[in-house]
Amino acid sequence: MNTESINTELKDRSPEEIIIWALEKAERPVITTNFRPYEAVILHAVTRLMPEIPVIWCDTGYNTAHTYRYAENLIEELGLNIHLYVPKQTVAHREVIMGIPDIDDPLHEKFTYQVKLEPFKRAMRDLNPDLWFTNLRKGQTALRDSLDIVSTDRDERIKVSPFYHYSDKELDRYMDGFRLENENRYFDPTKVHGNRECGLHLS
Repeated sequence: MNTESINTELKDRSPEEIIIWALEKAERPVITTNFRPYEAVILHAVTRLMPEIPVIWCDTGYNTAHTYRYAENLIEELGLNIHLYVPKQTVAHREVIMGIPDIDDPLHEKFTYQVKLEPFKRAMRDLNPDLWFTNLRKGQTALRDSLDIVSTDRDERIKVSPFYHYSDKELDRYMDGFRLENENRYFDPTKVHGNRECGLHLS
């Protein structure tokens, strides 16, 4: 797939037009989410056009109570077709073995694999999507700045970020327009700094 020419073609299209383009290309599309800030935008935009699309939620087990309540409310409000994936080891067990390792701790890589990468890879094996929607945006991390609206992962799955060029203000306007609530108490145990890559998009 020539993503460079595709991204040139899609650059001036609206997120809705990008989603329509993607759905026409896909046989087994999915959305991935963790209910972090602005996730309601991608979930709302895609499910307006394909209500039954599988939504993969890889729950680390470390979300705040506010995030869990937010997720439950949004799932009900949008009628999301949730496919929940959780780590094989409980939080209680992991707390005894390693807690939440600091970024410089040798155990941090193992921790990240257990709570995020393994459930994600399991979900991808089970659902075997040929295309997945994400809410990656330019300016979030150095890696994401090197991507674009359309990219591919190591397994040649198409990854589509319809709001890639949107700013926070533009997303706020979208949410206000559809009366969507944002989530501002999200906690990612694998990230110490907000601009650090989560790991999923390296796989």
